[in-house]
Amino acid sequence: MAKGTAALRNRPETRRQASKGGDRPGKAVPPAPAAAAYDDPVIALHLGEAKLSPAMEAYFRRCQEKLGFVPNVLLAYAFDAAKLEAFVAMYNDLMLAPSGLSKLEREMIAVAVSSQNRCYYCLTAHGQAVRLYSNDPLLGEHMVMNYRAARLDKRRRAMLDFAVKLTNEPWAVEEQDRALLRKAGFSDRDIWDIAAVVGFFNMSNRVASATDMRPNVVYHGMSR
Repeated sequence: MAKGTAALRNRPETRRQASKGGDRPGKAVPPAPAAAAYDDPVIALHLGEAKLSPAMEAYFRRCQEKLGFVPNVLLAYAFDAAKLEAFVAMYNDLMLAPSGLSKLEREMIAVAVSSQNRCYYCLTAHGQAVRLYSNDPLLGEHMVMNYRAARLDKRRRAMLDFAVKLTNEPWAVEEQDRALLRKAGFSDRDIWDIAAVVGFFNMSNRVASATDMRPNVVYHGMSR
């Protein structure tokens, strides 16, 4: 399958062992083996590669130009052209299209859900997006670790409480939960959008965990 951006590797350096002879040069110690690249391979399955459509080739180029890399989730889906295009279309509609939810709020939902599911890929990639959209690295850390520790307004706290309940206890969601969202200022269309983002990331978290999907290492240092 396609491989993502190679991780930075430790530069092998020759260390010298201190000798008992004071200033006498010590014996050279062989360098430690370089650590394995954290995002190579992108997933643990061997699925091959499909031929990208012209639209997807152009999309990958735009990612490379805008971000400096192609997100590994796209490379993971590249074994099946139809699945890749469906994933991209759904993602872009949910996360980037006009909505009563801001892009930041949708990313906050993504991270709060992924925190419940302990999804390494999505916590890394979307934690960076929260830092980027909020210009607040601390908010990104709060979303990853425990959204309740963040000093959120009532609207966003209600939104994330609902997202987490829908993730952990979907059978327990009742009209009173929707009423709390309306009271916090969300329209019924907004409630649909919250639920759709929650559903998408619960699916994505499970696929990422099942395949050991690895985020691009560059995400870790971005927007800090």
